[in-house]
Amino acid sequence: MPALAFSAFLLLYIYSTAVTTRPILHISRYLYRQLSGHHLQVMLNIGIGTTLVLLDLAMVWATKTTVDIATHQSTFTTLPRALALLALIMALRLVLGLSMRWIRAILGVKALNTMQRYIFGRLLRGRWEALRRFHTGNLTNRLEQDVRDVVNFTTESIPLFVTTFLQFLGAFLFLFFMDRTLAVIVVLVVPFFILSSKLYVKRMRRLTHQARDLDSSIQSIIQETLQHALVIKTLQRVAATLQGLTVRQHELHRCILKRTRYSTISSTLLNLGFATGYFVTFTWGTLSLQQGLISYGAFIAFIQLVGQIQEPVRNLSRFIPIFINAFTAAERLMDLEEIPQEDAGRDVQLTGPVAIEVSQLDFAYDKGERTIFHHFSHTFPAGSVTAILGETGSGKTTLIRLLLALTHPTGGRITLIDGEGQRHETAAHLRTNFCYVPQGNTLFSGTIRTNLLMGNPEATEAQMQQALRDACADFVFRHPKGLDAPCSEAGGGLSEGQAQRIAIARALLNTGCILIFDEATSALDAETERKVLQNIARARQHQTMLFITHRPEVMRYASHQLHIE
Repeated sequence: MPALAFSAFLLLYIYSTAVTTRPILHISRYLYRQLSGHHLQVMLNIGIGTTLVLLDLAMVWATKTTVDIATHQSTFTTLPRALALLALIMALRLVLGLSMRWIRAILGVKALNTMQRYIFGRLLRGRWEALRRFHTGNLTNRLEQDVRDVVNFTTESIPLFVTTFLQFLGAFLFLFFMDRTLAVIVVLVVPFFILSSKLYVKRMRRLTHQARDLDSSIQSIIQETLQHALVIKTLQRVAATLQGLTVRQHELHRCILKRTRYSTISSTLLNLGFATGYFVTFTWGTLSLQQGLISYGAFIAFIQLVGQIQEPVRNLSRFIPIFINAFTAAERLMDLEEIPQEDAGRDVQLTGPVAIEVSQLDFAYDKGERTIFHHFSHTFPAGSVTAILGETGSGKTTLIRLLLALTHPTGGRITLIDGEGQRHETAAHLRTNFCYVPQGNTLFSGTIRTNLLMGNPEATEAQMQQALRDACADFVFRHPKGLDAPCSEAGGGLSEGQAQRIAIARALLNTGCILIFDEATSALDAETERKVLQNIARARQHQTMLFITHRPEVMRYASHQLHIE
């Protein structure tokens, strides 16, 4: 038992000094919080695992008893009853093994979905300027692989660690009861294993971080390339893109080989210790059997107990990469949880028409970067139509992001003034008052109906049809499936102009009192653009509208112009 206590102390020391750069208690608390709501799965896994340990020990005893009865060295019971007991123990182990599989399938998937949904929700509610620092492929990798590693560690690995310890303790006590000297010799391999693992854990942690980052970069390349396959093809960059992917894959391959080499060294040392322990036990048992000191049943029990002592230690060797992966994944997920969250207040719908007052606005995306706005002031009157003009890079889209509270000014303020004269400083909970049509194709995979309902989930069939007419998207009515016509990713199957008109219809369904169009008619021909603008001007007479545009047709409907230099 002193060897076991010493081993546990060494294990904690190794983990606390070599696994993570963050305080180990900080990450441990984070992992503990992930158990919230999943205690049933953990307790069931521990309970079943403990029962399996007891059944394994009962199997050793039943085997010894059966052999001793068969060799006439015991009269504890009859041979048929002993065999029946063995069969019952084996059947119980089979049932419990199936139970653990179903627990993993039912509760394990639930735990995975819960954490993935929680992290995904935090990303969606995170501040845009902080979220944009991460590549989407990197975020996807963390949501999939890192969440899986953390959930499996908290709900599967921790219960397994507990039952592994109980298995070691039970087998050691059983063997110690049968032969004290042999039990002590067998467990001496444990501190030897832990001391040897100290030599490679730090290197394993660094290689694991590197492998995870390379895996994220590979996923980013694949995801970004598939999203922009048309550009890759037209620029004739297929071969160059594949070459870039190959380079990253080779880097990952070399990293995995290095990590495998270090783990192989550790496994070899451990297996050498196991082989030595098994040989010592077999020799010890053979000599004792030859001298008549033990029975055949006791000899078989020795062999089985050595396996049950060595197997937990073998599992302990597997816990080091599991521990490293889990703590690495936890660190990466903690990075996501540290993303500042937007104002969590309830959405506030203002009474229109609404004026927008920009006062002494200062803004730069990052410290040291170009200042985009410096003491900028402007008022958008309630019910006005303003054309926002300016050269590329002058800050037109940035101004829209500031109005939508996607990013925040470094100085000054933006105020919404409702129809009753009350003033509201712009924030995330006021975003419901904006109807926004961004640049480019912004449709989601699904159907035209599902895309329109994102603008207003409570919109009726008649309202959706009217919004499509106002956006000059009558082509939808000519489709055999109408509103249920499918949309593939990024509006595949539709022209740019058609996708843009559906996006406009989606915005028109929104109940917000401020409309913002960021080059939203750029893909339309002049006649269609004129009709769309006429319909919007007629249907939204009392709403405040902002158009970022270079198109002269928009100027005809603008009551105000804002030139940003």
